[in-house]
Amino acid sequence: MAQRERMAEFKKSVQNKFNVYNSLFLSLPYADVENVGILVPLLLDQCEKGLKAGKNPQKILADFFTHFTDCGTEREQLDFMFRIIQYVERQVVLYDSVEDTAFPKLQRYSGSTTIKDYFQMVNQTKNWDKIAKQLSIFSARIVLTAHPTQFYSPAVLDIISDLRALLDENRIDDIDITMQQLGLTSLVNAKKPTPLDEAKNIIYILRNTYYNAVGQLFQYVKRHTDHPGFNNYNIIKLGFWPGGDRDGNPFVTADITNQVADELRLTLMKCYYNDLKALRKKLTFKDLQEPLAALNTKLYKAMFQENYLVGYPEIIEKLETVKAILVQKYHSLYLNELTEFMDKVHIFKTHFASLDIRQDHSKHHLVVETVLKRKGLIKNSLDELGSEELVHCLLQKNLKLNAADYSEDIVSDTIANIQQLKAIQEKNGEDGCNRYIISNSEDIFSVLFVFGLFRWCGWKEDQITFDIIPLFETMKGMDASEEVMQALFNIPAYRAHLERRGNAHTIMLGFSDGTKDGGYLKANWSILKTKETLSKVCKKNGVVAKFFDGRGGPPARGGGKTHRFYAAQTKDVANDEIQLTIQGQTITSTYGTKEQFIHNAEQLLTAGLSNNLYAKDHTISAAQRKLMEELSDRSFAKYDALKQHEKFIPYLEKRSTLKYYTKANIGSRPGKRGNKAQLTLSDLRAISFVGSWSQLKQNVPGYFGLGTAIMELKEQGRLKEVKKLYREVPFFRALMHNSMMSLAKTNFNLTSYMKDDPEFGAFWEILYQEYQLSEKMLLQISGQKILMEDEAISRESVNIREKIVLPLLVIQQNALFHISQGSQYKALYEKIVTRSLYGNINASRNSA
Repeated sequence: MAQRERMAEFKKSVQNKFNVYNSLFLSLPYADVENVGILVPLLLDQCEKGLKAGKNPQKILADFFTHFTDCGTEREQLDFMFRIIQYVERQVVLYDSVEDTAFPKLQRYSGSTTIKDYFQMVNQTKNWDKIAKQLSIFSARIVLTAHPTQFYSPAVLDIISDLRALLDENRIDDIDITMQQLGLTSLVNAKKPTPLDEAKNIIYILRNTYYNAVGQLFQYVKRHTDHPGFNNYNIIKLGFWPGGDRDGNPFVTADITNQVADELRLTLMKCYYNDLKALRKKLTFKDLQEPLAALNTKLYKAMFQENYLVGYPEIIEKLETVKAILVQKYHSLYLNELTEFMDKVHIFKTHFASLDIRQDHSKHHLVVETVLKRKGLIKNSLDELGSEELVHCLLQKNLKLNAADYSEDIVSDTIANIQQLKAIQEKNGEDGCNRYIISNSEDIFSVLFVFGLFRWCGWKEDQITFDIIPLFETMKGMDASEEVMQALFNIPAYRAHLERRGNAHTIMLGFSDGTKDGGYLKANWSILKTKETLSKVCKKNGVVAKFFDGRGGPPARGGGKTHRFYAAQTKDVANDEIQLTIQGQTITSTYGTKEQFIHNAEQLLTAGLSNNLYAKDHTISAAQRKLMEELSDRSFAKYDALKQHEKFIPYLEKRSTLKYYTKANIGSRPGKRGNKAQLTLSDLRAISFVGSWSQLKQNVPGYFGLGTAIMELKEQGRLKEVKKLYREVPFFRALMHNSMMSLAKTNFNLTSYMKDDPEFGAFWEILYQEYQLSEKMLLQISGQKILMEDEAISRESVNIREKIVLPLLVIQQNALFHISQGSQYKALYEKIVTRSLYGNINASRNSA
C-alpha cells in the first residue's frame, strides 16, 4: 500500500509537475534561440525512435535537420546543437529542483527506518541500555570532497534554491521569471576553478544547508533518546577535503590549505553571528545585554579578520553565563532556543568541518629520499638502506628541515605544509585539522614516512596530534594490509603514538581504485574481507578500528544505496563509527537540501546502530563465503581479461569522453596522476575512468564479469546456490541491487554503430554481450522481471533523467564520430563533447 501511495505521490509531485513546468521552460523566448526549445521534445522523439530502429547518431541527426529545421550548413547545425545542450542542462536543473521539492512528501511513504522507529524497536527488544551506551559514542563522519563533478557556482546554487522554494508553493509567475534567469545565467565555469574556488563552493553549502541541518538532526536525536543529558556532539561529524587533498593535484599548496582553514572558520563565525543576532531579538532582558553584546562584538570581528580569534571555550563560557542568568532571573524564557545555539557551538566549535590532509605515498617517498640525500645519509636512493635502517632514520634521527632549502616544489611544499599544521590547529582547534591520509598505501612506510616527516618538521613526538591514516585502495594494498598494520603495532614508538590518540586507528579503504583494479564484485568482496581481517588484528592488539570508506557516487565507485550497504556489514566488522566520502554531484543530489541531508544522515545512523545491535544476524557461513569467493574470482577473471585486452585503453581514449574531462572547467584536479605521455590504467583517476563509461552509457565498472560468473555456475547446475546466496546474505544482495542500478542506466543502443567499427567493433561486442548476460543473470537470481522492480520510484526517476539527456548523448556521440573522421570543424565538435559532459553528469546524479 505504501509503495502504491508513494508512486502516486511521485506521479503527482514529480512527473506531472515537471511536465507542466518543462513545457513552460521550453517555450521561454530567449534571444537568438527562438523555436529551439519547442524542438527539444521532437528531437527526443526522433532519438528514441531512431536508436530503436538501429540508426546511428549521425543518421538520426541528419534526418532531424533535414525534416524539422532549416539548418542547411554543418556550421548552422553545430550552433543548433550547442543550443540544445544549453536547454538540456537547464532541463536537468529543473527536474532536480522538482524532485528535491517533492522529497519530504515522498519520504512519508518510503518505509525508511527513522531514529524514532529505531528507538521504538529497541524498547520492544529491551536492549535500551546497550544501545544508549552505543549511542553515546557512535558517530557518522560525512567527508565532503572536491572531486571534479561538483561545479555549480554559488550564483547558480542560489537560483536553484529559489526555484525549489517557488516550486513548493506553485508560484507560476515567479517560477517563469526564475527560469528565465536560469536560462540567461551561465552554468559553465569560464575558467578552471582553483582549489580555493572549489572549497568556497562547498563551504557555501556548509553555511546555507549543513549548518542548520546538522543542528536540527542533533536536536531530533536528542529529543527521541528521551534523555535530556544526551551530549554526543560527534554523532554527526563533517569532514572536508577541498584545499587539503593534494593527491594528484599540484595546485593544492600549503598556502591554499591555510586559506581554506581560515575560510571555514570565518564562515562559521558568520553563522554564529547570525544565530546570535536572531537570539538577541528574543533575549531582550536587561542583565543579558552586556554579555550578549560582548560576544556579538567578538564574533563580528572574528568573521572578517583572519587574525582575530575567538576560541570555542570562550564562546561557550559566555553562553553559559547568559544561560545561568536566564534561568535564575528570567524564568528560563527562550532557554530552548539558547540551548540549541549552544549545541551547535559544541558540534562545530571553531572549525565547522575537519580539514583532512591527503597525499600519495609516492610523494612522501620522494620527499624522504630528497631529505636523506641532502643530509648525507644516502647517495642516490632509499634502496641503499635496509628496512630496519630506514625505520631507524624515521623514528630516531632528529633532523631539522627548512622548506626553503629544497628547490623541488613538492618537497618544499610538503615540508611547509606539515610545519604549518600546528598553527592551523591553534586557530581552528585540534578538531579543525588532525587527520593525514596516505593514498596508495601498500607497506609500513606509507605511515612511517609521514610520522618521520612530522618529527623532522618540528613536531615533538609526544605532541603529534594527528591520526595518520593509510588508504589501502588497490588489490595489492588490501592484500598487504593485515601485515602492514600488525608491523606498525609492533613498533614501540608508533604504538605509543596510538596510545596518545586514544588507542584507535582509522583505516581508509578506497572503493574507486579498488573497483578500477579488481572489478565490481572482487573489489567489494575484498574490501569486506579486509575490514573483517583488520578488525581482528586491531582487536588483538587492543586498538579500536575505525573504517573510512572512500566512496564515490555510482556503484562502480562504492556508491549506490549507502544505507543498505552499511546495514549489511557483517558482525566481524568494527562498527563504532561510519566514515565515508561524499563526492561530486552527490553532495548536492543526496545531501543538497536540509531535508535530504537529515534523511540520509539519519539513514547512516540507523544503519550503523542497527547493524551494531543485530550484527549477530549478519553472518556469512563458510559455504556462503566459498561461493562468494568463487563468484568473485570468476567475475575478476572476466574483468581482468577485459583490462588486458589490447583495445581497452585505446577504446577509452578514442571512443569515449575520457580526455575531455580534463578539458572541461569542472575541477582543478588533473585527469590523471603523474605526467606520463603513455596513458596507463594505474595513473588514470577513477572519476574520469568511471565517468567515461557512464557518458558512453555502458557503465562497465558497475557490473562487468557478474553475468559470466553466474552463468558459469548455472552451467554447472548451481544457479539455486546463487539464488539462495542472494536471499540469505544481505551484503551480496546489496551489491547485486547496486549492479542492477548500473545496468538500468545503460543504453547500448546509443553506441550500437560501433559494432561496425573496423578497429573497435569486436571490443564493443565483448562489452555488449556481457551487459546482456549480466542483466539476464541478475534478473534470474533476484526473481525480478525488470531491473529495479522493487524500487519503482528510483526506477522512474532514472527513466525520466535518461530521457532528458538522450538528445544530449546522441549529439555527443555524433561529435565523437566526426572528431574521429578528422572533420574541418574538429575544434567545435570537441567543444560540444566537453560541454555535453555537464548535463549528463548532473542527470545521473551519481555518474562519477
